[in-house]
Amino acid sequence: MGHEHHHEVTGKNLFFTILLNAGISLAELIGGIISGSISLISDAIHNFSDVISLIVSYIANKLSKRDATEKYTFGYKRSEIIAAFLNSATLIILAVFILFEAVERFIRPVEISSNLVIWLAFGSIVVNGLSVLFIKKDAEGNMNMKSAYLHLFGDMMTSIAVLVGGILMKYFHIYWIDPVFSILIAIYLLYMSWDIFKSSLKIMMQFTPENIDIQKIAKEISNVKDVKNIHHIHIWQINEHDIMFEAHIDLEKNVNITDFEEVLKAVKKYLHDTYEIHHVTLQPEFMVDDDKEIIKTH
Repeated sequence: MGHEHHHEVTGKNLFFTILLNAGISLAELIGGIISGSISLISDAIHNFSDVISLIVSYIANKLSKRDATEKYTFGYKRSEIIAAFLNSATLIILAVFILFEAVERFIRPVEISSNLVIWLAFGSIVVNGLSVLFIKKDAEGNMNMKSAYLHLFGDMMTSIAVLVGGILMKYFHIYWIDPVFSILIAIYLLYMSWDIFKSSLKIMMQFTPENIDIQKIAKEISNVKDVKNIHHIHIWQINEHDIMFEAHIDLEKNVNITDFEEVLKAVKKYLHDTYEIHHVTLQPEFMVDDDKEIIKTH
């Protein structure tokens, strides 16, 4: 696994996107009500969810930079993961809501004021396009910012769909296209948000990262000089970059602390070079009568 250099996220561009999206959300909501367009209203709701998600992301970004204290020994590093989880969960809920509303409108289509739909959709494309450019760099290597980026990118794509639908309604009077595009938007949102939802949930549940093979780790560490066995392994993430490792390590002989430091150094080097694990805690044991299973089940 190669080393990565993570871009430092300042969050200042996020503030501008919040203001832009708040304005277009209000405009689309009013326009959707006046025109009767469900796709425009769904796009407004999606944009408004972006405003909430961007605020959550902004706060989480600020919190994640706070130092650890005696009471909060890990600091607020997981705040961005919680934000990513909330944002992706919100997208999934909204997508399901839009899906149901669109199906109902497809069954009972109504005439829609297409001019308003076209102009507001165009405005939304511009706003979301600028927002995407603002935070594109910040989204690289940061799950929280990526969830916000996907919200915005999804908005831009849905606005394009709304614009195309508005043009078809204006010139061809195909009003059923409005709910059809809304259904496609909902499916697209589900697809975009599901991966982040799963990844953030796995981190919060302290699951082992998918790229890590515990059996291979146990085998490699057991080959280190003076190591007899490694067991009770726990590997989890504080956020998407910081992986924690702890285990009991059974030694071949009753070594002194200096000798054990050499064992620890070798294990740390292997875990760092292979999996980029930077935080390693090992409990040394010699002739301890306990369960030697790799994963403790009780």
